[in-house]
Parts: sequence; structure tokens; C-alpha cells
Amino acid sequence: MGEEEIGRAVEAVVEAAGSGLIGDRGASNDPLPQPGEQKKELERILHFQGSEEELYEWFLTQGWTDGLPVIPPTPERVEAMLSGIARRPEEVLRLIPPRWAELTMEKLAANAVMAGCTPEHMPVLIAAIEGLCSPPFNLFGIQATTNPAGPMLVVNGPVADRVGIQKGVGALGSVWRANVTIGRAIRLALINVGGGLPGDTDRATHGMPGKLSFCFAENEEESPWEPLHVEKGLSRQASAVTVFSASGTLNLLDQGSLTGEGLLKTFASALQVTGTNNILLGGEPVLIICPEHASTLSEGGFDKTKIREWLFDNARVPLKEFSQDNVRNVLRKRRPHLFEQGDPQTVSLVDRMEDLVIVVVGGPGKHSVFVPTFGASHSVTTPIEEAAPESKEADKGKE
Repeated sequence: MGEEEIGRAVEAVVEAAGSGLIGDRGASNDPLPQPGEQKKELERILHFQGSEEELYEWFLTQGWTDGLPVIPPTPERVEAMLSGIARRPEEVLRLIPPRWAELTMEKLAANAVMAGCTPEHMPVLIAAIEGLCSPPFNLFGIQATTNPAGPMLVVNGPVADRVGIQKGVGALGSVWRANVTIGRAIRLALINVGGGLPGDTDRATHGMPGKLSFCFAENEEESPWEPLHVEKGLSRQASAVTVFSASGTLNLLDQGSLTGEGLLKTFASALQVTGTNNILLGGEPVLIICPEHASTLSEGGFDKTKIREWLFDNARVPLKEFSQDNVRNVLRKRRPHLFEQGDPQTVSLVDRMEDLVIVVVGGPGKHSVFVPTFGASHSVTTPIEEAAPESKEADKGKE
């Protein structure tokens, strides 16, 4: 990469990737730079000289990356990324907390370039941002909490196959470009536009690997039940992304159970943990069931409703298992309805059976996954709107 291209790459980051990125990050309530300050800093940035490695190191010092190298978002690359949508670059998609800076389509595209996305990923990113910024999701709380929670994206519908979002073997892991780069683009936008830097506004005690990227599709073809987006009221032919505030993953190994009830006993053991967010705070935990386990459950007469009923009745923690301090200072304050008629004998993972989310994901093997969530957050499902090629050309003609 030549000196001139590096200069234009950095200019693109400043003007397109984020808001409030210039100068010392400082505390989360520091005022954003004034236009004159931005111009002065931009003049300095345009004279940056160095190799790609030096550019990467400089990005790290500015807090403009997630720790991994990025693809410089040159104007040409950003323009190419915007070809995936029929929206104007300057259109403001949402304000991203906790800095409440404007995320324009151009800024989203720049972060998508940095993450390694393709233009086909843009509609998924737009829908995900809309969901994350919906009030029920509580993105402000998730961005600033000491909890390790971060966004988890579950994609449904034809778009998953069309853009290559993995739903089978290794769907929650690495290698798959769409899974990794879509999740990473969201994280970069939350850092560069929202200001969610660890030690700054992101106060997570430990964080978790899923805060780097956490995106996958539901394995609808191998599921015996209706998919998540259909449960949320959309047609099976629709495409959608549902956002959750995941706190981590726990593998559920059961290679021996031959009945649905036997499997559910294994699942229940993982759900009965006094220290999980959902036990203490409620919310919407997610049970990711592998196809083989789903088949065993279905053949045993368990649909999603019956699974929820069984776990709601059996995956409970006796009140005596909590410290009295936790009962007094957390449970009674955060889940007071449990104590309306006196102290309960047991505490359920969820307030309502339907709050337990069930999706089928994965490939061969008898491993399912439990994902506790933030608690003070509700999932949001957003349809993915993909523009037809002729619509994109028509929109360009208006400019």
C-alpha cells in the first residue's frame, strides 16, 4: 500500500467509520471534538506515512479497531460496500449509545469494510442495528455494564443461505466469513460510533470472546419445529435477524439419553445455577439445540411449547440455595413479583415459559448449548429488507 493510499484510508476512517474518534478518548462523558478540531486533526492524519503494519499499530493507539487488523476503508471500498443497499450514504440509521453518535449508512459501510464484509451483508447489518437500537434491547445498558454481555445475532430465512451465514457444523465458531465479519462489523460500529471501548464506556469486568463477533443462522432444514422468526410472527419465506444480549456459552453434552425427558434433565442441570443473570434478573435465556438432540426430543413428543413447560416446572433453584444477602439485595429488588405471596420455595429461570428461547443450530454430534443473557434486555426481531438491483440503480439516478 502506497503512502497516498494510506492517507486516503485514514481519511475515510475519520470521516466515515465513526463519530467522536478524533483525539484523546478520555472519559465517557468527554465532549466530542468541535468541527474545527476535527479539521485540524484530519490535516495531521492526511500526512500519515508508514507501512500497513505501522498503520495497524496507529489504529490500535487511536482505539479504532477491536484488536485485530482491519481493511482500510478507502472511499472506493466504502462506495462498493454501499452498492449492497439502496440507501443514501448520509442517511442516519440510528444513534449509537452511550455516546449517542450518528451512525450513517456510510459509517456502517466503512465499519463493514474494516471487518471484511461484502456488500451482500449490508442488509443484515442494517436490520441488526435497528434491533440493537430498539428500546427493549437496552443497548445503552449492555454497552456500559460490568457484565460480559454482548450482541448475539440469530439470522433466519433465505438470506442466510444467500450470503453464506453458517447454521450447521461450527456455526458458533470461526472460519465462516459471513458469521465472523457480520458480527465483527457490529462490534466495530459499537466501538467506533457508540464509544464502547473496554475501560472507557465498556465497563465489563472480564468481557467474553463473543463480544468480538457472535452471529449465526438457525438450522431450519434440520429442525422439527417452526423457526424463530415464524414464532415471532413472520412468514417462513421472510428473512430476519433477532438480536440477543448473550453473556457466554455453556456446552451441554448428552451422548447417552435416549428419551426426550432424559435430555431435558441434562438441560435443566445447566439452567439451575444461582449465579446466572437470568436466575437473578429474569430475561430471555437461549437454548441452542443441536439437530440430533432436537430429533430425540421431537420423537419423544416434545415440541417447543412442551420443552418450555418441562423446563419451567423442573429447572428451578431452591430459595435456600441463595445467600440471604442475594435474596434481600437482588432477588427481592429485581424480581419482586416472585415474592408477592410470600417467599417462594423455588426460583425459575424465566418469569414466563415463553421467555425461554429455543433455536436449532449445529451439525453432527450430541452437543447443545445454553446461552445466559443480560437479564435487563429483551430480544428484538427485525425483518431484513433486501433491495432489488433495479431499485439500487433507480436510487442512484436520483443523486
